[in-house]
Amino acid sequence: MRKGMRSFLLFGAGIVIAALGLHQQAKTRRVTPELSRISAESSGERTRQHYPPGKYPVMLMPDGERRAIHSILNVSGPMRFGTHVWNEAGVPEGPLWVRVDLARQILSVFRGGHEIGSAVILYGTDGKPTPTGSFTVLQKDADYHSRTYDAPMPYMLRLTDDGVAIHGSDVRVGRATHGCIGVPLAFARLLFAQMHKGDMVVIVPADDQNGSPPRQTQI
Repeated sequence: MRKGMRSFLLFGAGIVIAALGLHQQAKTRRVTPELSRISAESSGERTRQHYPPGKYPVMLMPDGERRAIHSILNVSGPMRFGTHVWNEAGVPEGPLWVRVDLARQILSVFRGGHEIGSAVILYGTDGKPTPTGSFTVLQKDADYHSRTYDAPMPYMLRLTDDGVAIHGSDVRVGRATHGCIGVPLAFARLLFAQMHKGDMVVIVPADDQNGSPPRQTQI
């Protein structure tokens, strides 16, 4: 178990932009993973918060690039380990990119300026930490099996030459990885289908939350 890790629920409305003081209150209603997914799969406007033209929040990338956010997913209940949301209804075509927030243990998927997916993640231990910064997808393999750890890593999206990747995992409380980013299997399948080699993945360190506010949590 990672030092300091305790069982908790993650609340919030997708990823929100804190640098501008934007914060969406989350409801405290507890929901099951199944209800979370059903909510995300509905096509109604309740699942998305749109920002008006000219008032788009801006997310600062590690290289200094500023990206405007047009809409985020509006998740009405807690996200738990093993859960995810995905809703791309009405979202226009655009470049896909991923933001990983290690402090909140949340991965968010954006198409252009619109968030289309989010999941609770696993990441590396203190001894084998997950690297931070900007990366691109170097390799895709839906049926990858790690020879180093003799373990399946389905829907693998490799980010570094030494094998750090996003892949499907059994995302449960108390688990960690050897530096990879583990996501629920169903979410990994969706992400794998959308991502291409060269797509960007930004991993934000736990001590650098520029552009991301504290997410409401319940211990």
